Amino acid sequence: MDWKEILRRRLAMPNTGPNKKKTEQELKDEEMDLFTKYYSEWKGDRKNTNEFYKTIPRFYYRLPAEDEVLLQKLREESRAVFLQRKSRELLDNEELQNLWFLLDKHQTPPMIGEEAMINYENFLKVGEKAGPKCKQFFTAKVFAKLLHTDSYGRISIMQFFNYVMRKVWLHQTRIGLSLYDVAGQGYLRESDLENYILELIPTLPQLDGLEKSFYSFYVCTAVRKFFFFLDPLRTGKIKIQDILACSFLDDLLELRDEELSKESQETNWFSAPSALRVYGQYLNLDKDHNGMLSKEELSRYGTATMTNVFLDRVFQECLTYDGEMDYKTYLDFVLALENRKEPAALQYIFKLLDIENKGYLNVFSLNYFFRAIQELMKIHGQDPVSFQDVKDEIFDMVKPKDPLKISLQDLINSNQGDTVTTILIDLNGFWTYENREALVANDNENSTDLDDT
Repeated sequence: MDWKEILRRRLAMPNTGPNKKKTEQELKDEEMDLFTKYYSEWKGDRKNTNEFYKTIPRFYYRLPAEDEVLLQKLREESRAVFLQRKSRELLDNEELQNLWFLLDKHQTPPMIGEEAMINYENFLKVGEKAGPKCKQFFTAKVFAKLLHTDSYGRISIMQFFNYVMRKVWLHQTRIGLSLYDVAGQGYLRESDLENYILELIPTLPQLDGLEKSFYSFYVCTAVRKFFFFLDPLRTGKIKIQDILACSFLDDLLELRDEELSKESQETNWFSAPSALRVYGQYLNLDKDHNGMLSKEELSRYGTATMTNVFLDRVFQECLTYDGEMDYKTYLDFVLALENRKEPAALQYIFKLLDIENKGYLNVFSLNYFFRAIQELMKIHGQDPVSFQDVKDEIFDMVKPKDPLKISLQDLINSNQGDTVTTILIDLNGFWTYENREALVANDNENSTDLDDT
């Protein structure tokens, strides 16, 4: 019988003793005694049937301290051996060629155009012949993932092979990055990533033209993009998983292509032309050649139409040295302004706009920044626009949850964050927004004229 039922019956029994009625405290004490008795018996039975519960397995291993040199060396060596073993488990070029040969040999007709296909039966046959290293790729889950609309229930051989290649590349890259993970905790510090990119430069043909004296500036430029977008909380470290999941590493390794087009290089932050452009702009702004930028020097950035109010906030919030900005801080500034649609860039600008540090923008904040736009309009001989109209447009664009406050998440969700921030910080950006319909009409007229010719 269950001990709870015994306890319930015992308490329900009439009191037959000489004192027929017990006090409330006595009843509570008796209840507790019975509970303790039956609970102890029940707990004892569980211990007898589960002896292994008496010993808790070790689940925490302390990292060696800085002065424990031998333990640190042991840990480094064991990690190196582990990574070597993982590397040997990957398919090499010869094994990949053999896999392609087997897939091509077992293709299932008919072909779709020039696309070779394979059904599940032949897929499993290839898996048996390809060897133990390939076993992880020949599963029903992988096949179903690549199965789309083929009426014969087949998958594309090329798509499957590209899937395998991508997986192998990801594992190779993860192992390569892990070699620079000094702490062995699955993340890279800034110095770790700098070392990785510095040693990667000689393997990228598109960077052959860089002078060695520029390497340190190139590495700083490249690393800054990783940390600006992948370390929004500024912890000084990035998860290796996050590096692999984003497209930045693909952009960087794209520079291995010796025939990379000029257009691709111009849009790739990591290319030599892009890095030289950004550094060249920095040098051009640095009029006194002291290696730092003052507020006055930064005001000439871009079209030189950013408001003084916004620039004041940049130098208030960002890291400066004696009131001047270094190259690393400048890179954050450039990345924010060139990628205003990205959440990390909006977070950077939002922090500057949030002058009261309340976590939201209200009418006061918007008016504070837009007054500077109105003043610039007067200086340039333009008729100032009513703040009330601009405020209503901003709230209509963002549609915040709170009708009186705009949060960072509201800006991101609206997909209008780049427009809103541009209106508030840059006269040229505001003018472009205000005259957008006329500009579109001019573009259409120009394109029509070109068609006529």
